[in-house]
Amino acid sequence: MTRVIDGTGNDGGTTGRLARAADAVRWETRSVGRAARAVVRGPGQERDLLVQSLKAALAALLAWLVAQVWLGDPMALMAPWVALVLVQATVYSSLVTGARQFAAICVGALVASGAQAVTDDTTGALALSLPVLVLLSNWSRFGDQGIYAATTAVFTIASGTVSAEAVGHRLGQAALGAVIGVAVNALVLPPVHLRDVRENLAALAREAGEVLSAVAGDLREGEWDAQTAVGRLNAAQRLQDRLDALRSARGWSRESMRLTSGVLRKLHRAPTPTQALPSEDEDERLGRITGHVMALTRSLAVAADEERSPAPPDPEVLRAYGKLLELLGDSCRAEADRLLGEENPGDPLLDRRTEAAMRDLHTRLQEGLTQEAGQGPARTAVLGTLVLQAENLWADLDPEARGR
Repeated sequence: MTRVIDGTGNDGGTTGRLARAADAVRWETRSVGRAARAVVRGPGQERDLLVQSLKAALAALLAWLVAQVWLGDPMALMAPWVALVLVQATVYSSLVTGARQFAAICVGALVASGAQAVTDDTTGALALSLPVLVLLSNWSRFGDQGIYAATTAVFTIASGTVSAEAVGHRLGQAALGAVIGVAVNALVLPPVHLRDVRENLAALAREAGEVLSAVAGDLREGEWDAQTAVGRLNAAQRLQDRLDALRSARGWSRESMRLTSGVLRKLHRAPTPTQALPSEDEDERLGRITGHVMALTRSLAVAADEERSPAPPDPEVLRAYGKLLELLGDSCRAEADRLLGEENPGDPLLDRRTEAAMRDLHTRLQEGLTQEAGQGPARTAVLGTLVLQAENLWADLDPEARGR
């Protein structure tokens, strides 16, 4: 392979790597800037992350003040360490994590003390205890906290103080840190993940609408080929990532209300009946809509592939189909506005004239299906599949359309 060197003696490959590194730094800088602006702009994921980070620092500082300054314990390191990691995303997860971590710390301290008593040597105690504790850290009962058994053993043995009194001090400090960490998380702006569900639902509906509108534009303008179809299919498949984020947000919102719903309602941070989260049926409905959009774009990609579809539908029929998809995309965006509580008098499914236009387009597509039937089964199968998927999409966007 030939290396390209410019007149200054620079390696072209090195220059390219430096350019990519500079681009990566710029991208990260812009990301930090966007996050900072989002924190200032209003409530959101970025502000929640900032609050939780500050709470973790506060918990560690309080634990250090109580253990070192107030109690005067020379082994105060354990308290802020445990408090810091126990400010979790929800109060429930803080309690579960705290219990698992404290159990792991107890096991690590006890095993380390036993190994030191048997070997009476620091290296020997580490060699005896660490293999057992690292293996034990994979026990599912410890969750992701099992590694604290091994790290506690290292601290215990390396400090040279493994007496019963020293072990008791460490366990007491761990318990103190756990109590402070959980208390700070539960009492200081307890984390509530309710907004995320609504935002992810709205984003899923809006992104589905954007995919439909993009496909509709391509069909209307006659710019539909195999490459374009694959690009739109990839865009539709990325909706699955948003759907996964929605399911994760639903789980976090459910967990964030466990053990704290009463306190949160007193602080007016839990949803009232008029502000209740969308039901889980909405998740299922938006999931079906996502599936319809993916199936629709997949069928269009097959129709545009000359090796798989010998007879794509007539361009005029596809243009009419594009108009229908544009209306369905508008409906998806209106659904997103509804989920966010925004007033949207232009909702196409509530506007009689738009609904009439959708019916007219649907009739034209059915007529086109009848015409295609005389030109061979391949055209009929492709267009019939497209019409069926559009009907399914419309039915889930407008449940009242099912019986019409």
